[in-house]
Amino acid sequence: MILEKAYEHKEIEKKWMEFWLNSTIFQVGQVVQGKRFSIVIPPPNITGGLHIGHGLQYTLHDVYTRWKRMKGCTSLWVPGMDHAGIATQYIMEKELAKENVTREQLGRDKFIERVWQWAGAAMDRIKFQLMKLGSSCDWSHQHFTLNDDLTRAVLEAFVRLYQERLIYRAEYIINWCPRCLTALSDLETIHKEYSGKLFYIRYPLKSGQGYVEVATTRPETIPGDTAVGVNPNDERYKVAIGDYVILPVLKREIPIIADEAVDPAFGTGAVKITPGHDPDDFEIGKRHKLASITIMTDSAKMNEQSGPYEGQDRFVCRKNILSDLANEGLLAKEEDYAYSIGHCFRCDTIVEPRVSKQWFVRMKPLAEPAIKAVEDGRVELVPSNWNKVYYDWLNNIRDWCISRQIWWGHQIPAYYCQDCSELTVSVTRPLKCQQCNSTSLIQDEDVLDTWFSSALWPFTVFGWPEKTVDLKQYYPTNLLITGYDILFFWVARMIMMGLKFMNDVPFKQVLFTGLIRDEKGNKMSRTKGNVVDPLEVIDNMGADALRFTLISQTADAMDVSFSRNKVQGNRAFMNKLWNVSRFVLMNIPDEFMVKPLRAEDLSLFDRWILTRTNEIIQEVDHNLTYYELSKAGNLLYHFIWNEFCDWYVEFSKPYLNAPDEKRKETTLNVLAVVLGKILKVLHPFTPFITEELWSIVKKLFKEDKTLALTAMPEYVETEVFAESKEEITAIQDVISRVRQIRAEMNIAPQKEVSCYVKIAEDKYGELFTYALPQILFLAKLKEFFLAAEFPADKMLVKDSAPCAHIGVDLLESVDRDKETARIEKEISKLEKTLNDVTAKLIDKNIIEKAPREVIESFQNRKDETQLRLNRLRAHLHDLQK
Repeated sequence: MILEKAYEHKEIEKKWMEFWLNSTIFQVGQVVQGKRFSIVIPPPNITGGLHIGHGLQYTLHDVYTRWKRMKGCTSLWVPGMDHAGIATQYIMEKELAKENVTREQLGRDKFIERVWQWAGAAMDRIKFQLMKLGSSCDWSHQHFTLNDDLTRAVLEAFVRLYQERLIYRAEYIINWCPRCLTALSDLETIHKEYSGKLFYIRYPLKSGQGYVEVATTRPETIPGDTAVGVNPNDERYKVAIGDYVILPVLKREIPIIADEAVDPAFGTGAVKITPGHDPDDFEIGKRHKLASITIMTDSAKMNEQSGPYEGQDRFVCRKNILSDLANEGLLAKEEDYAYSIGHCFRCDTIVEPRVSKQWFVRMKPLAEPAIKAVEDGRVELVPSNWNKVYYDWLNNIRDWCISRQIWWGHQIPAYYCQDCSELTVSVTRPLKCQQCNSTSLIQDEDVLDTWFSSALWPFTVFGWPEKTVDLKQYYPTNLLITGYDILFFWVARMIMMGLKFMNDVPFKQVLFTGLIRDEKGNKMSRTKGNVVDPLEVIDNMGADALRFTLISQTADAMDVSFSRNKVQGNRAFMNKLWNVSRFVLMNIPDEFMVKPLRAEDLSLFDRWILTRTNEIIQEVDHNLTYYELSKAGNLLYHFIWNEFCDWYVEFSKPYLNAPDEKRKETTLNVLAVVLGKILKVLHPFTPFITEELWSIVKKLFKEDKTLALTAMPEYVETEVFAESKEEITAIQDVISRVRQIRAEMNIAPQKEVSCYVKIAEDKYGELFTYALPQILFLAKLKEFFLAAEFPADKMLVKDSAPCAHIGVDLLESVDRDKETARIEKEISKLEKTLNDVTAKLIDKNIIEKAPREVIESFQNRKDETQLRLNRLRAHLHDLQK
């Protein structure tokens, strides 16, 4: 059997990508019997291509989908994309700007038509990227959050919540983006630390007898002040409570009020109260029935309520008000002050808190069942340290502003009568007003927050509100895999909505992943230029290498530093797998078929590799069950590369080249069996290369199924020989010690030497005699002697293992004087290195200032240098004797 010499990942990945796409092997039937596994994709935004973070998450989705499929489950991975309201509209407006056109000039209908054209191409691009990654989705179940079926479901959910008074419309303080011209939820407002100023401003008392000095970071909102607030327990201001001050600049009278929310330790203990532009002040204003004045336009320019500052940008106004206050002697002082400022999650514009009429979801009644679902274990968060974060947020949750002043999205199904102002909320457009029978109805222009439809995703993709077969079979889903950064945006809301509409949780377990950072640990961003395109990595090094790298690094939702060198290392791993498969197939005759294994036919080496194969199968199954993916990946890597390729295949070569045909046939049988199991266990991690190799290897098993549909190997008790591990370890110890001596003593690879061994126990004599062909072959020995004592007439360099003392004769291999000089020179270098690194480890400046990983690298270098130094000193001693 012949396999191509070189592993060409581009050709192989293209071949299997097209096969999976054009076949129906990942499609589930209408009615399914037996075990089921379902998982829904966190739908990527159509705003751009997949990034490396998507690469991690979707790789994990595919690992579990393929693994469960091979474990006998009907596995459904539902793909789809999100319309991403604000983000998509923002991009489309930028595209229109290149044509010198605005969305207002196009009009709503034509603008939406343009976005749909763009969205179609974006969805095709994302599907292609998912296929390039090897995703085994059921594309017959693909969904888009704005498709007709999901739109119908979203509107149905809105109406039901409204009818139960869980959705309401009210004036409230919200986060407003002056660039996107829309409300933002608290979660869509990103707070950043800012080094600014705290301004102390004098508000003259109405009596003319002095003033109250307030501290503020936002003097531009002074025109919106409707009170000065103090704490009722602050002795400094008790006599002033109930008095009035004159608002600077506008000269309006405003009261001095007392409220527990005022922090006496902030500034002077007196603060300006601006209910129309500050969330805390809005609440104080409600308690004290203060007026709420909006002083800015939608684009954050000062309006007519701002007096002489009308028409000015808010930050220009700040500068001018401060100048006017200084001229009037009302600016007492300013000082440096660090505080947090909210920014739009999409365009990074500083948001403006403002009072606006918006639609809200009442969250407390929805949050309480969601808390209980995690507490009683119906939903398990992995890792569990996210439970506390989840509880804290839900216990302090605020109502969710769900209306957005944009066009791209689900238009709110609320209709206003132009004759009597009656509000009608309906899934379909009403023909007439239910109050006055007027047909003059106008739909609310706002659309729903994108996260509203996303919160319904786990059941709307299965056909809700209809009672479909899919909904019955696949809801609740088994697993959700997503980044910890959207725990509140998405995960918690899905749990709330699932419990509300389905009376059941949407998934049983949530596996959180960390963020992918660059090699230096920095967060990736386009502005930094450190974003990694997964398609570029796939083109250069292959999807399997990328997938295996991401899997091997993910653990406990920890952030991961992405390294191209690690991908290159796993590209080498793919080559190793290809080459060992090629070796096995080259040695197998065309007519060969795998036969049942018989214990009496197996060599020690066969028994060992079968034992280790079964242990690996069991351990990887355990790792995947408990979401220890990095452990599973690293186990497979070391087993395949080190134990199978570097040891067992090498152990087998003397048998393959010997005249004993029965031994040769048994060895080939074991090689084929183990290789077949390796391909199956590795398949969920690296589907392309394993599927390609299996397409040839399966002929040895008279198998015709594609690898993705075969059964995952199970632990086979009769193929486990526990005693073989200790025996092989002893053989490996001897070979490894000889190899190390050869390397340290600079013996040429092709030069065969003699070896003398003093065994620790008699059983090792019989063992080494049995394994003599393997020892001679792997250690490059011409002679191997079991000796009671080392001969005095040989130039032996010695080492020890638990099973034996080993001496390698260098008499015919090296020049004693030259080798002595070489080792003495190397020892001198190592001693200098050891002194240098030791000095760093006792230097207080380095220890106190250097990062932990730097200190660890110094310590590791010291330990490694000391070990090498000790060995060379021992070898020098042997030579000098």
